[in-house]
Amino acid sequence: MVHSFRHGFSGFAAKLTESQAKKIADLPEVVHVIPDRFYKPATTRTWDYLGLSPTNPKNLLNQTNMGEQMIIGIIDSGVWPESEVFNDNEIGPVPSHWKGGCESGEDFNSSHCNKKLIGAKYFINAFLATHESFNSSESLDFISPRGYNGHGTHVATIAGGSYVPNTSYKGLAGGTVRGGAPRARIAVYKTCWYLDLDIAACSSADILKAMDEAIHDGVDVLSLSLGFEPLYPETDVRDGIATGAFHAVLKGITVVCAAGNAGPAAQTVGNTAPWILTVAATTLDRSFVTPMTLGNNKVILGQAIYTGTEVGFTSLVYPENPGNSNESFSGTCERLLINSNRTMAGKVVLCFTESPYSISVTRAAHYVKRAGGLGVIIAGQPGNVLRPCLDDFPCVAVDYELGTYILFYIRSNGSPVVKIQPSRTLIGQPVGTKVASFSSRGPNPISAAILKPDIAAPGVSILAATTTNTTFNDRGFIFLSGTSMATPTISGIVALLKALHPDWSPAAIRSAIVTTAWRTDPFGEQIFAEGSPRKPADPFDYGGGLVNPEKATKPGLVYDLGLEDYVLYMCSVGYNETSISQLVGKGTVCSYPKPSVLDFNLPSITIPNLKEEVTLPRTLTNVGPLESVYRVAVEPPLGTQVTVTPETLVFNSTTKRVSFKVSVSTTHKINTGYYFGSLTWSDSLHNVTIPLSVRTQLLPYYYDEN
Repeated sequence: MVHSFRHGFSGFAAKLTESQAKKIADLPEVVHVIPDRFYKPATTRTWDYLGLSPTNPKNLLNQTNMGEQMIIGIIDSGVWPESEVFNDNEIGPVPSHWKGGCESGEDFNSSHCNKKLIGAKYFINAFLATHESFNSSESLDFISPRGYNGHGTHVATIAGGSYVPNTSYKGLAGGTVRGGAPRARIAVYKTCWYLDLDIAACSSADILKAMDEAIHDGVDVLSLSLGFEPLYPETDVRDGIATGAFHAVLKGITVVCAAGNAGPAAQTVGNTAPWILTVAATTLDRSFVTPMTLGNNKVILGQAIYTGTEVGFTSLVYPENPGNSNESFSGTCERLLINSNRTMAGKVVLCFTESPYSISVTRAAHYVKRAGGLGVIIAGQPGNVLRPCLDDFPCVAVDYELGTYILFYIRSNGSPVVKIQPSRTLIGQPVGTKVASFSSRGPNPISAAILKPDIAAPGVSILAATTTNTTFNDRGFIFLSGTSMATPTISGIVALLKALHPDWSPAAIRSAIVTTAWRTDPFGEQIFAEGSPRKPADPFDYGGGLVNPEKATKPGLVYDLGLEDYVLYMCSVGYNETSISQLVGKGTVCSYPKPSVLDFNLPSITIPNLKEEVTLPRTLTNVGPLESVYRVAVEPPLGTQVTVTPETLVFNSTTKRVSFKVSVSTTHKINTGYYFGSLTWSDSLHNVTIPLSVRTQLLPYYYDEN
């Protein structure tokens, strides 16, 4: 026996042979036998950028006393309890609904918990069942809630870290670090174990056990910055996070998960279950500009996190490849591996790459530094992930256009030189907001009619706490990027919304966040999606848009969901009645013909295969003024006709829920890709907007399926 589950759902985890598993699966009282699998772990500016400044006494942050009575459960790689972000200064008693505790283990005991870090548990049994030779002293990890790598500490900081003033990374991004709900309590559930500093494994059975415990302990929000490849549909019981999240949501716990870091390719989004709040990552209105001056006095602004001293005018070289038949290899960052020390020693090197910047920068900097070079300029596709180089070695990113200009300068000058200055922090306009290139994209590869991701939040170069023994930390703080960082941003906001509206369901909270999101940045400018090429962002990049915390407090109307709605969804995608009945704890009969997944009351409409006109229902619940009248406005996707009936919704003291129908038809005569639009209900105070995504498929065939 590895684990037993008894709080959110009944079951156990055990090490079994295939024949034993089959025998158990055949028992009538057994719902599913799930093979174990492993997941991966997928600030000073964020909260001001999103409008949650502590200086505004009437905003969401201060209306909720900064989330003091909320408990955020972090399922990740553990915690570094000595970090300043877990101080409990000026925080009141532990909330009365907390039933958890702190477990002791290697270099961790209950004294490491306080009124901020109120819970810490670890789950390793399933991991050990498949990694019997795991040795914590060799892997550097701790068999306890203590996390060595720092990923779990970083995400906990973003969600609910306490105020830590005068923080920066070696002078960059200076300010006060804090979480979205800085007085919320943190409960850590360690399920990810590092085989070395960069490779972690998170067993689905351990995650399920952690979710089961978190439900019992009384968390209000669950935050999981984890993902897995390949993806499984919700009907496939191997998706442990989806299974655990379903039971958590039925208990009123919002589950927030990362979309994944496999972008910008389409159909890469993960954590696609419709009861999960799935988060994409954007940039902030912050940039780390690095001035470079060429010998012709032309100043070029690159991107880097370079905190060393100025590199005075120094020879600038490009690794030409004369006489080699493979001219396409000339000047690439990959060629630096075979270049000679004589070519690069004492010089700054320019190279070009097609690889992701986060990979190329590390390799190129290593090659140049090893050869005695003084710096490297890396030209490539616009990217988002910046990371410092070892020993403050300057490695500066530019796009192809600037890289080509620098190359022209090198080739047209007998003695080209460059000066590199330390990076500087630039905040506000003209720095624009973009969906990060790494952020996984829709359409949903599992259930195409369910829009994923749901929402986007900042997740690029986020400064938060880490362990003090990781590379690149400054006083225990570090920049990290990923949907792992965007996820706890939403988790912190969810905690505040639940504190303000304790009667809202997880679906209502999700609806409030999605329908009030920015479709531009906070300054009204277009949000673009990084990729090749860069393009205006659409719902497959960012769901409803960029989260707008203040607007989410008063959405006016919400698209709510309850158990019966989830049953309808499971019937529509193929669960059999016996499995559904056992899962939800009561008898279930699916209607015939099978219900349409398009009828699921989501705050979005996605039609992946439109041929003939379809009509689908939606129901809105009034959470605003009792006496309200809303009128509809539609931006139809290109080549479609969208009709809403009725066009006016009236709410009063006796009418709190109103349904309407949406009919969609196509004018296209050929198969198309997806086109996007929106549907908005408005009164004098609120705009309740959902995205529309429609693809015409008159004759489905494989070539047009993406």
